[in-house]
Amino acid sequence: MYKACTQKKKIAIILLFFCSLWFPFLTLAQQRSPLNKLISVQATHITISEALDAIAAKAAVSFSYSSTQLNVQRKVSFNFSDKPVKEILASLLGKQLKGLSAAGEQITIQTAAAKSSISGKVTTRDGKPAAYVTVGIAGVRSTQADALGNYSLKEIEEGTYTVGASYVGLSVQRKQATVASSKNVSLNFMLDENSQELNEVEINGRKKNKFVIRKSETVAKLPLNNLENPQVYTTITKALFNEQITTDVTDVLKNTPGVLKMQGSIGRGGDGAVYYNLRGFPTRISMIDGIAGQTNGDIDPANIEKIEVVKGPSGTLFGGSLTTFGGLINVITKKPLDTIGAEIGYTTGNYNLNRLTADIYGPVNKDKSLKFRLNVAQHKRGSFQDAGFRKSLFIAPVISYRFNDKLELVMNAEFYDYEGTNPSIVFLHRTRKYIATTPAELNYDWRRSFTANDITLKAPSSNFRGQLNYKISEHWNSQTSFSRNTRKTDGIYQYEFIRGAKSDDLIERNVQFQNYEGVTTDIQQNFNADLKIGGMRHRIVAGLDYLNQTTYVNYSAILKFDTVSAINGQMSAKYGNLTRMKAEARMAAFTGSSPAGAPIKNYNSTNVYSVYASDAINLTDELLAMLSLRVDRFQSLGTMDLSTNIEQKNTKYSQTAVSPKFGLVYQVVKDKISLFANYMNGFSNVPPAAQPLSDISGTFKPQQANQFEGGVKMDIFDSRLSFTASYYDIKVKDVTRIQPLIRDNVEYSITVQDGTQRSRGMDFELIANPVAGFNLIAGYSYNDSKLTKSSREFEGRRPASAGPADLINFWASYVQPTGKLKGLGAGFGGNYAGKHLTGNSLTTGVFTFPAYTLLNATLFYETRHCRVGLKGDNIGNVLYFTGQGVLSPQMPRSLSANVTLRF
Repeated sequence: MYKACTQKKKIAIILLFFCSLWFPFLTLAQQRSPLNKLISVQATHITISEALDAIAAKAAVSFSYSSTQLNVQRKVSFNFSDKPVKEILASLLGKQLKGLSAAGEQITIQTAAAKSSISGKVTTRDGKPAAYVTVGIAGVRSTQADALGNYSLKEIEEGTYTVGASYVGLSVQRKQATVASSKNVSLNFMLDENSQELNEVEINGRKKNKFVIRKSETVAKLPLNNLENPQVYTTITKALFNEQITTDVTDVLKNTPGVLKMQGSIGRGGDGAVYYNLRGFPTRISMIDGIAGQTNGDIDPANIEKIEVVKGPSGTLFGGSLTTFGGLINVITKKPLDTIGAEIGYTTGNYNLNRLTADIYGPVNKDKSLKFRLNVAQHKRGSFQDAGFRKSLFIAPVISYRFNDKLELVMNAEFYDYEGTNPSIVFLHRTRKYIATTPAELNYDWRRSFTANDITLKAPSSNFRGQLNYKISEHWNSQTSFSRNTRKTDGIYQYEFIRGAKSDDLIERNVQFQNYEGVTTDIQQNFNADLKIGGMRHRIVAGLDYLNQTTYVNYSAILKFDTVSAINGQMSAKYGNLTRMKAEARMAAFTGSSPAGAPIKNYNSTNVYSVYASDAINLTDELLAMLSLRVDRFQSLGTMDLSTNIEQKNTKYSQTAVSPKFGLVYQVVKDKISLFANYMNGFSNVPPAAQPLSDISGTFKPQQANQFEGGVKMDIFDSRLSFTASYYDIKVKDVTRIQPLIRDNVEYSITVQDGTQRSRGMDFELIANPVAGFNLIAGYSYNDSKLTKSSREFEGRRPASAGPADLINFWASYVQPTGKLKGLGAGFGGNYAGKHLTGNSLTTGVFTFPAYTLLNATLFYETRHCRVGLKGDNIGNVLYFTGQGVLSPQMPRSLSANVTLRF
């Protein structure tokens, strides 16, 4: 059936008609342009100036160009036959050619002059650095000032520009800057507001996307914006710490897609502290300010400026001793400020939570070259179970001294004194099929701790760090870093084990005396450059790293104290028998080895020598390539058995690892949307193994993990929406495993190095500020992890250390930005974790933690000088667990209240 032509179709037909009329004229005009004249010309070893004269004569045209911008003395040879003039010019002039235009028979050659930069510092009216202020030239380029207020606009062509410094909610500061070829311009900004007024802008929610920091100098060891970095990472800001009334770092890390607490053995020697799942692998906080920093206790949030969670194998830039194949967690600490100020906070809550914090900072001398900052926190909290507590004292002083414009020294120290009962941990049976396969089927009374408040571990730690920054030249900087970390454990480690052959009803309580000291010394020397090579911008880091780790271990045998019922409603008469005095008496009377473990008394030391380099190359303004390489030499100096003064076998060895990294970023829309891809490598040193047969080698090479990843990053809608989506595929090879070998009718168990594992998945992260005062964080991660080649016990199974396959995080908050209720706010969010196969082997079967959803909420009111807040965590009172092959019940519903005063 015939249909009448719609209005839109009529318009389209008319437009097509006019285009068809104009097309022949446009084509004729293009053909008649002198740029399209076909000529033949050839010459050998003549200057660009002479070449242009020859082309002009052949084409009967004249050229107009700048002899100061164009390298007219460069010698060239060419042979062009029947080529358009524009193609000949493009071939001869290359990247110097910016454009061509024709008027009659005159052709204007537009050339690209050498580009320069505009850099400087943004401060408040009272001289304090104004962090994260946006500085830019409309339609040309923009950037964000760093935490110290410094900014740099690179690749700016000659001309006069209006440069603006803007911050949501504040008036824009504008200044004129004239850029000459190859000359950098210094341009500083001072906001009309003082530091307190700027802080009030942030307090009242008017900072655009306050949960986003778009630049990092540590993730790639280079100052790269997120859109320029081919690697995926999440930054957790201090704004989120404050809003969620953070007293435990684990709680705030839940805002990172793909991160979940796996296990907490706070205080335990060697592998104490908290482990997290990340891309199917366990990891823990092992770096502070990009250099080694560990603890057997916990990380206090009082001195944290932000946390960077770097995803994927990161051995190329950070080595194999402090990272895992899932990535790394790096804590960035607070730094001195050049204005005097202080902040005092108190938090209280159920389960006897009492926490007092103080943050004091300012300049020491008149010219503000010497600055200091001091953070202190005293923390104590009981348990939701019948026994258990943790208490700590944290002190973190830092000073910085600027000798001159080129040289600055920063020195940090952190002292952490911790004592507490180790968290309740029940180990699953390991040598028979599980009877109960979920926590509910066990029917245990999880309000019991199975310990006593005098069964404690002390876990003090100290970190000393120094950093010397020297500006060698306009393009080169030197950074020398030093850290020394000492962590100790002293006390009784206690845990439970399901031992029954035919029932899960009884659990065995075990005790062990632990005396441990670990010392890590790290020295790094980095040279950073930002320069032009071959007409392309190169941001380079080249570094040397020396890492020494020593451990002293003095453990008693692991002893069975008693066996008690764990069943709900059945209280064993001897449940209260476990005390420190009885445990110490039992250990003192015991000699020799127990079935659970022999006494250990040894000393070990390792050295790692590394050299690495990375280059982020701007092939064009939109296309960036990153090339990185590390060579790592590991030396174990052996483990000395201090009981016999004999070096243990197979503990002295050396290994060399080579770790490459490659990344590509293409900005589809400059500074807004980028596509990225990376290849990343990680490695882990493998000690020798004793083999039952002399002709089978027990020497191995490092394990290797190789990741391929691709995705998209966005910073759109005037920077109100930040989004990252990625797909990754990690393959691990050279994993050791036990394999049976039959020789002469005798079966031997040998160690072979052909095991493999695959971990792949997706990460999505959204951080948005749709309207003033409203902020949103949302994330989803999926992980598929499998031991593709392993021992018969585990092959084809998901590792228990991989955690849940599905994780969701969400947080939304609103702060009233204006009016009588200005500063009043509320937040709501939660976390979903899919089921977790915490036990998964052929012998035992599968033990599953069911999926769960946690909900949290907060109400607060904040002004320039005061903040008052209430927070509810796990408001649905959900019973959930963490652990790898163990059950550790987590905190039920909890409430906390905070008041903070600022001076």
